[in-house]
Amino acid sequence: MRAALDAAAAAAAEGEVPVGAAVVFGGEIIATAANAPRGLHDPTAHAEMLAIRRAAEAIGDDRLSDCDLWVTLEPCAMCAGAIAHARIARLYYGASDPKGGAVEHGPMLFAQPTVHHRPEVYGGIGESEAAGLLRDFFLSRR
Repeated sequence: MRAALDAAAAAAAEGEVPVGAAVVFGGEIIATAANAPRGLHDPTAHAEMLAIRRAAEAIGDDRLSDCDLWVTLEPCAMCAGAIAHARIARLYYGASDPKGGAVEHGPMLFAQPTVHHRPEVYGGIGESEAAGLLRDFFLSRR
């Protein structure tokens, strides 16, 4: 989670919503990413999406079934869908997102019968630091 939190802090420094992600394979971090939709002019450039793309490239496969994804915020529906399609083994996330999350909130994507793959999900890891980054970021903009 430390790598994801560091990426989130870097995103905030760039004026992006502070969300970071890291993909772990065989006990090693193979990809990290920070939110970058504004900087890349790409609404799909969420930290999870970028980290998944980088991890798939790193291992040369679109199936990340032996990988874990660590992310600082509960994934949205788009990212949860990508997690399912990539066959991520385990999802670890920090802060819950009652407004935009899609894992334990909103559509609860992994609970839907039409989802092809459901990762193991562990929430609340590094929650206070992840939530603090988000809270400070939005307070500074008000």
